[in-house]
Amino acid sequence: MDFREVTELFKDTFKYILVVVFVFLLFIFVVGIEQVVGPSMNPTLKEGNVIIVNKLLYRLKNIERNDIVVLSQEEKHMIKRVVGLPGDYIEYKDNYLYVNGVKYKEKFIKDVVTEDFSLNDLGYDKIPEDMYLVLGDNRENSRDSRNYGLIKKDQIIGKAWAKIWPIKNFKLF
Repeated sequence: MDFREVTELFKDTFKYILVVVFVFLLFIFVVGIEQVVGPSMNPTLKEGNVIIVNKLLYRLKNIERNDIVVLSQEEKHMIKRVVGLPGDYIEYKDNYLYVNGVKYKEKFIKDVVTEDFSLNDLGYDKIPEDMYLVLGDNRENSRDSRNYGLIKKDQIIGKAWAKIWPIKNFKLF
């Protein structure tokens, strides 16, 4: 090999190394892939579904009510829906959600029973700053804030962006 061939080989190899480093950094800081484990998010997400998680979004904008998030809880990743935001008083009464005393329609839940619950059950009058109340969509079969309390913002890994598996059920959130 002459010098020109070695230079070309180095350039080509360097391009591949850059692509690998870029993809690696992308998956560490920007996106992630999670598989749904358990029935707590039925019917929105079923066991075995695979989702893409946007890890960067919440550095640029606020977490919103009804966002589906991936969080770190008890050394596991869990997928839940944000129901209560900082400053909110949350209550479930007669199977209806009340946010700050006002009845709130949850469009994504059908034929699900949510037992009476209030933020007072967790020892709070309102949700503190940088904390959130998260619940599974399958309220009758979900381990969520009703069990382990409010979650801190730094426990939220990112927002579910798309359901990618099974392919026939692809959906953007």
